[in-house]
Amino acid sequence: MAFRTAGYWKSMVNGLRASSSSSSSLSSCFTTSTVPKMKAYAPAADHIHPSPGGIKSKLPKGDFFPVMMAVGMIGLSVSFGVFTAWHQLGRGPNIYVKKSRRETIPEVVEPERVAEEAEKFVNHSFFRKVAHIQDS
Repeated sequence: MAFRTAGYWKSMVNGLRASSSSSSSLSSCFTTSTVPKMKAYAPAADHIHPSPGGIKSKLPKGDFFPVMMAVGMIGLSVSFGVFTAWHQLGRGPNIYVKKSRRETIPEVVEPERVAEEAEKFVNHSFFRKVAHIQDS
């Protein structure tokens, strides 16, 4: 903005120098023969205070807000699904990786260990924690 005003001052001073050297009147240098046209509407805020240098802003204008909202909701639901699958497969008391455990019925052979794993599974569940927060 300061650079633009300096240019205006220079052009005005040059106009004054030209008018004084050519011995013409000062009013003839700054007047025009056309009548200014009045606008039939009030200008918008962008016309009153334009951006400096005429450069458009690189910030998003909100056109993609519905798209980003939908992408965010889809991402959230996918992350809930992946977390639930990981929780069910990683901590499930009825899922065994070792072949020796798969061949037996662990509820009969090791009931204490199965009860401990089941309690750990329930206590580490994210959705059960959220449900308990909503209850209180």
